[in-house]
Amino acid sequence: MIGSFRTALPFWMSLGLVPLAVLAAVQGGWWWVLMPVYAWYMVTGLDLVLGLNEENPDTETPVDQLFWYRAITVIWFPVQFCLLFGLIYYTTRSGLSGWEKLGLFFGLGVATGSVGMVYAHELLHQKPQWERWLGDLLLASTLYSHFRTEHLLVHHSWVATPRDAVSARYNEGFHRFFWRVLTEGPRSAWRAERNFLARAGRPVTDRRNPFWRYAVLQLGMLLLALLLGGWQGLLLFVWQAFIAIWQLELTNYVEHYGLTRRYLGEGRYEHVLPRHSWNASHKASNWLLINLQRHSDHHYKPDRRFPLLQTYDEDEAPQLPFGYPGMTFLAMIPPLWRRRMNPRVRAWRRQFYPDIEDWTDYNRGTFPMPRKAL
Repeated sequence: MIGSFRTALPFWMSLGLVPLAVLAAVQGGWWWVLMPVYAWYMVTGLDLVLGLNEENPDTETPVDQLFWYRAITVIWFPVQFCLLFGLIYYTTRSGLSGWEKLGLFFGLGVATGSVGMVYAHELLHQKPQWERWLGDLLLASTLYSHFRTEHLLVHHSWVATPRDAVSARYNEGFHRFFWRVLTEGPRSAWRAERNFLARAGRPVTDRRNPFWRYAVLQLGMLLLALLLGGWQGLLLFVWQAFIAIWQLELTNYVEHYGLTRRYLGEGRYEHVLPRHSWNASHKASNWLLINLQRHSDHHYKPDRRFPLLQTYDEDEAPQLPFGYPGMTFLAMIPPLWRRRMNPRVRAWRRQFYPDIEDWTDYNRGTFPMPRKAL
């Protein structure tokens, strides 16, 4: 039964990172390596052993039966907050060497990126305001608050088009993609909020502009890190935030690489379909990432809670050979990534768009965009 604690328990595997972080802080040395090993390699190994989960839950399941699923996303912010700032206080007063501290906060960045930002994504899509606030707090702890605006107002509207910065282009390496997202994302989010306020007849300085909230929350996190750990604590906080952002954007890179919606002319594109997201039904990585890999259904029904997300077969949506943790490893090595994924993109084009012979403009992302979206 989907509503039981037993069925929800595998999605709580993220908590395994907490004792590993404490162990790394107490023992020092190379113990911090256990965190990325747990989140990347152990999960990928479990995927190979456990295989796929292609079952689809009943989408009409009442929300009150999802308590144990929702609970892990709700408790994660206080867990992450105490872990992050507790270790800033501890390590800046400990005998750990500089490289041990950097290693520890690299591992924390893996946790705040692979888990915290994924949970923030889930929370930001929900209707209760208190859940969206938890999502904002998680993003602020990684200095990436604008992601909320960019994701909700831009990505979901323009996914798999040139307008969406986080839809990776065909043949675009991750490193180029990462720089492009870091530079274009904040500007795109600001523009989206400015246009949203303008349509309501409000100036960009209006208190309803969430960038005010983003600034206050992020400055509060930075100030707390400074108070608890001095300048060293502040630098360690920023370091984990960068690693978390890197983790998030690796996932974004994988999710839509090379996939494009049909261009209809005059700045218009076809509606978003399951075929416009890469999917993976691997069990363990979906446990860690709370079904984020059922990504086509997320774009179809963005406010559907993660335990109810549906999976699709290869006739409806393209499938990844590994879960996201394994795919992001390949993404860091562009030649390996292209060797593995470019043939899959070309096969996807033949399967879903056999009538399109010239993909040049799709590859370059040179189609014009409607003026109101710029």
